[in-house]
Amino acid sequence: MAARATLSPGSSPPMSSSLAGINDGVSVTLSPDAVPFSPLAPGDREEMGSVAGQFSHYASKLRSLRAGDPASLKTQLNLLFDQLISENYSPNHNIRPEEVCALLIHVTRLVPLSQEHLVVKLCQLTHHLLNQLQVIVDEQTLDVCVCYVVRALAVCSLWTHSEVLQALSTLIYGNGPRCNRHLIELLGDGGVLRLYSDPSQPDMELRRAALTCMANLCLGVPGQASLEDPYRSVCFRVFLQTLQSPKPPDAEELLYLKGLQSSLCGGKWRFGGQEELGALLAVLKRLMFQGCPGVCVEWPSVLYPAPLPQYETCSTTKPPEPPQNPPTQTSGVRSRGRGRKGGGEDEEREADPRLQRGGRGGEAWSKTSVLPSPGVPSLYPLWKRSSSDSEFSDPEGAAHSKLRLFHGRVRQGVLLCLLAVVKAVEKRTLYGYWSSFIPDAPIGGPPPLTLLTVVLKDPSPKVRACALQVVSALLDGSRQFLGVAEDLAPARTSYTPFSFSLATAVRELHRSLSLALLAEASAHTLTQIIKCLAHLVCNAPYNRLRPGLLSPLWRQIQPYLRHRDVNVRVSVLTLYGALVSTQAPLSEIQLLLTHTSQEMGLSWRQREGFSSPHTPPSHKYHNSHTPRGSHTPGEEEPGVPWLLQLCVSLVTQPRDDQSDSEGPGGGGATALEPSPVRLEALQVLAHLVRGYFPLCQACLCELGQVSARCLRETDPSIQLHGAKLLEELGTGIIQQYRPDNSQSESCRVPISQVVQFWVDVLSGPLNGALQSHQHPTLQTSACDTLSSILPQAFTQLPEKSQVLCVTVLLGLTYSDNSLVKAAAVRALGVYILFPCLREDVMFVADTANAILTALDDRSPNVRSKAAWSLGNLTDTLIVNMGCVGEVFQEELSDMLVLQMLQSATTAAFDKDRVKSNAVRALGNLLHFLSVSQLTRPGFQRPLEEAVSALVTTVQSEATMKVRWNACYALGNAFRNPALPLDSASWSGDAFSALCCVVTSCQNFKVRIKSAAALSVPACRHCYGDAERFGHVWHSLAAALEHSEETQDFLEYRYCSSLRHTLTHTLTHLLRLSQSQDMPALGMSLVMEEGRVSTIFLTTRGNRMGLVQESRTERLPVSGFRCRSVDCGMVKFPVFFNFIQLTK
Repeated sequence: MAARATLSPGSSPPMSSSLAGINDGVSVTLSPDAVPFSPLAPGDREEMGSVAGQFSHYASKLRSLRAGDPASLKTQLNLLFDQLISENYSPNHNIRPEEVCALLIHVTRLVPLSQEHLVVKLCQLTHHLLNQLQVIVDEQTLDVCVCYVVRALAVCSLWTHSEVLQALSTLIYGNGPRCNRHLIELLGDGGVLRLYSDPSQPDMELRRAALTCMANLCLGVPGQASLEDPYRSVCFRVFLQTLQSPKPPDAEELLYLKGLQSSLCGGKWRFGGQEELGALLAVLKRLMFQGCPGVCVEWPSVLYPAPLPQYETCSTTKPPEPPQNPPTQTSGVRSRGRGRKGGGEDEEREADPRLQRGGRGGEAWSKTSVLPSPGVPSLYPLWKRSSSDSEFSDPEGAAHSKLRLFHGRVRQGVLLCLLAVVKAVEKRTLYGYWSSFIPDAPIGGPPPLTLLTVVLKDPSPKVRACALQVVSALLDGSRQFLGVAEDLAPARTSYTPFSFSLATAVRELHRSLSLALLAEASAHTLTQIIKCLAHLVCNAPYNRLRPGLLSPLWRQIQPYLRHRDVNVRVSVLTLYGALVSTQAPLSEIQLLLTHTSQEMGLSWRQREGFSSPHTPPSHKYHNSHTPRGSHTPGEEEPGVPWLLQLCVSLVTQPRDDQSDSEGPGGGGATALEPSPVRLEALQVLAHLVRGYFPLCQACLCELGQVSARCLRETDPSIQLHGAKLLEELGTGIIQQYRPDNSQSESCRVPISQVVQFWVDVLSGPLNGALQSHQHPTLQTSACDTLSSILPQAFTQLPEKSQVLCVTVLLGLTYSDNSLVKAAAVRALGVYILFPCLREDVMFVADTANAILTALDDRSPNVRSKAAWSLGNLTDTLIVNMGCVGEVFQEELSDMLVLQMLQSATTAAFDKDRVKSNAVRALGNLLHFLSVSQLTRPGFQRPLEEAVSALVTTVQSEATMKVRWNACYALGNAFRNPALPLDSASWSGDAFSALCCVVTSCQNFKVRIKSAAALSVPACRHCYGDAERFGHVWHSLAAALEHSEETQDFLEYRYCSSLRHTLTHTLTHLLRLSQSQDMPALGMSLVMEEGRVSTIFLTTRGNRMGLVQESRTERLPVSGFRCRSVDCGMVKFPVFFNFIQLTK
C-alpha cells in the first residue's frame, strides 16, 4: 500500500511519472478569469440527442451500481469513468445540472478512498463534467463532494493530490461563500491549502493547484456574499507572498508562471485596500516586466508615496554581448517586411513575434534584440524593430513561443490586478504613487520603467491594452490633482516646483501616447490609446500649460476618422468631444476649428495599401476627396468649423464605404453610418455648441434641421441626442443675451432669427417627442429643450406656440414618470421668470398648483426641482410687487398664498437639496404677505411655523448653502414692513439665531449673510427693546473683533467682505440708536475694555487697516463723539474714544 501523505511543506515528492499524462486529454483548468455563469433553463436547451443520450446511459449504469457489489465493481467503474471522460460536452447539450449533481453524489459513495486510481479518475470526471458543462453545483452536492476530496487529501497518497486539488478548485468555483463548513480545514492554521500554497513547497504542481483553489474561493459572483474577511486576508497574504517569492532554481518555469497567474487571478477580485498597498504595488510593478530580457533593475520591496521618481536604478551589470557565432538557422521564416497587416489578437500571434503587428520578424525583447544604448534613451517600440531570421529550431521555437505566451499572460494578469487596485483605492492615496507608474520627462540616462514603457514596448497587444486601461483609470477623476500643474512661468533653476513636475508629466503622457498611436496596428489597442488620450484631455489643465500640446494631437488623429474599425472611429470622435469641451473656449482649439484641413475626410478605401495612419495621405494621393463631396468642409465654407460639418455629414449623409466590423452587405449605398458613430457625432456637436457657440451660430438653422431629422427617426437614442443638441443651441443663445456677456450686439444671433428658429422647432417633430410616453427619457430631454427658449424670443412667438409650450408642460407635471415630472416642473420654474408670463395671474396660479402637487411627490428629485421652481415663483411675486403693485397681491388668491407658505414650511424640513430652495421661498413669501393677510387668524400659526423653520435651519448642522439661504430668507422677511418685529413672539428667536451665527459660524459667507440680514430693519422699533438691541450690537462687535480668526485658510479670502458688512451693520445700528440704548452699548464697550472702540475698517481696494486714537478725550456729555473718515470708496463713521456715561 502506498504511504500516507504527510501534509508538511517541503516534504512532497514529485508526481509519479506514470501518472504525469493523466491530464493530457482534459480541458484547460477552470480559471477565475472566466465569466461566472448560470445554469440554463430546461426550456432554453436544444436537444443534442447523441451526447445527452450517452451521458444518460452511462449515468444510469453508474446509478445502478451499489457499494456492496462484487469485485467486478472496480472494473465497471473504470470503464464507465473512461467513457464519460472521453466525451466532449457543451453547455448546449440537454444535460440538466441536477443530473450531474446527483451523479457526483452517487459516485462519491461508490469509490472508496483506498482505491486511489479510482479516486483520481473520479476527480478527473468531476473536473471534466463541471468544467465543460459549466455547472455550478448546488449546496448539497458541494458539501458532499468537498467533504470527500478533503478526506482524500488527508488519506490518499501524495501523487493523487494534484488531481484531487483540481477537482476541488472546480467544485468551489463560484461557491466560495458556501464553503463555510470547510474553510477551517482548507484555510485555517495547518489547513491543506495553506500548506501546499506555501512558497517553501517544492512541488510546483501542487502549489499551483492549491493557489487555483484559493483563487476560486476568492472569486466574486454578482448577487452573492463574498468570502469572509479573515479568510480573504489569509488568501491575499498567500498571493502576495507567492508574487514576491523568486522562482526556485530547480522549478519548471511554466509551472511557476501558472502559479503566478492563479495568485493574480485571486488577488484582483476582492482587494479592499486595507492590505499593504506599498508592497503590493511594488511587486505588481516588478511583474509588469515579467519575462522581458534586458530589464536589469534593482526592484524595491515596497513603494512609498513620494512626489518624485524613486528607487529603481539600472544595474551596473554590463548588457549581454551578442553571440559571436550565432546558431545555425534551421527553419526560420524570413520577415515579410511591411506587406502583412498585424493586430493579431489570438494567442498564437502573441506567442510568435513573427506574427506580430505589421508582420515584422524578430524576437521582441529577446536577448538577441538590438537594445538601446544606455546613453541614448529611446522609446521606439522594440517590437517594431526588425531582426534576423529565426534562430531556433522548430522544437526550440515552439517551447520559446509557449514560454513567451505564458509570460504575456502573467503580465496581463498583473495589469488587470493593478487595474482592480486602482479602482478600489481612494484617489488621494494613489496620487503619492503616480511617479512610480506615470513618468515625467527623462533627464539623462535610460527612460524610467513605467506603464508607458509597457504601452510602447510590450509585444502583446492584449498587455498593451491592459496597460492603457490602467493609465486611463489613473487619469479618470484626477482633474483636481492635475489642476495644480502649471508651466507658464519661467523654469526655476534652484528647485523644481511640484506644479512644474506635474506639467512635465502631462507633457510626457502626450508624447508617449502619441508615439504609441503612431506605432499601433491592433484595432482594439488603438481604441484604448485614443480613449486614454481622451481621459488625459478631460483632466489636464491646458489653460495653465504652454500652448502647443493639443494641436499635434488634433492633427494626428484626423486620419483615424475613416478607420475601417467602427470602435476606432467612435473613440476618435470621443477624443474630439473631449478636446472641444475641456476648459472651453481655448484659443488653441478655436484656431484648430477654423483651420482648413486637407487630410480630414479621406476614406480608408482611398488609401493605397493602408499601413498606418501616421503616413501623410497627401504624399500618396492627389485630388483626394471626402465621402461627402468633392471638397473638404473648410474649402466649401471657410467660416464654419470643419469638425461641425464632419459631424453633420456623419449623422445625415450615407456612408461611402463599409467597415470590417460591419461585415459584408452592410445595407447598400444608402445606408447611414453605424449608430455608435452617429451618436458620438451628435455628442461632439453638442460639446462644440456648448463650448464654441460663436463659431457655430452661423449654422443655427442647419443644426436645427439636423436635430429635427434626428427626432423624426425611430431610434430612441438618436432622438434623444437630437433633442439634447436643440437644448444646447437654446442654452448658447441664452448665454449670448445674459447681461454679463461682453459680446457685442452685432455678434449675437438676431432676435428675429432666434424667433424663426424656435417657430420651426415647435412646428416640427419636437411636439411628438413631448408626447412620446413610451420613451420617458426622450420626454425629459424635450422638456429641457422647451426650457432653453430665450425669454425675449418667447415673447415674440406666435400665441399658439406659447400656449402649446405652457399647456404641454402643465400636463406633463402630472406624468407617472418621475423624470418627466421633474423636468416639466423645472421648465415651469424657468417660464415663471419670463416677463410676458410672470404678470399673468392665471398662469402664476396654475404653475403654483402644479408645483405644490410636485412638492408632495415621493421622488426626492421631483421635490428638489419643485422647490427650485417654487423659489423662482416667489421671486416673481416680489418682482411683481414693485412692477404691478398691490393690484397683483389682491388678484392672487389668499388661499393659494397660504398653501404655498405651508408647503414651503414642510419642505424646509426635507433633504438639503430640497431645503435650500424651500427656505428661499419662505423668505420671499414672508416678504410678500400684506397687512390684510397678516391680520387674518388663518395666517397666524403658519407665519409662526415658517419663521420657526427658518430659525431652526439657521442654527442647524445643514450644509452651508442651506444656512446661507436661511439667513438670506430671514433678511428678506425683515424687509416686509407689515411684520410685527417689535412685538411678535418669534422675532426674538430670529434675532438670536442670526447673532449666534454671526459670531460662531466657521463659514465666513454665512456670517456675511447673517450680518447683512441684521442690517435690514429700517426702524429702531424693529429691533425690539434696548436689551435685544444691545445684544445685537455686542454680537456684531465681537464678530468684528474676531473677524480674522479662522481655522480654514480658504475662508480668509472673505475676511475683507465680512469686516465691510459688519462695519456697515454697526454703523446702521449706531444711526438708529436712541438714548435708551446707550447703557447697553456702554456695557458692550466696557466688556471689551475699550478695544472695539478703536477698531474701524478702511476700504481702499482690498486693503484693511487699524487706526487707534492716540489721545483720550473726555466729554461731559453722554454718548459718543463721532467723526466721518473718508476711506476713498466708502465713507464710514468712525466711533472711537469711548466716553464714560454721565453719572
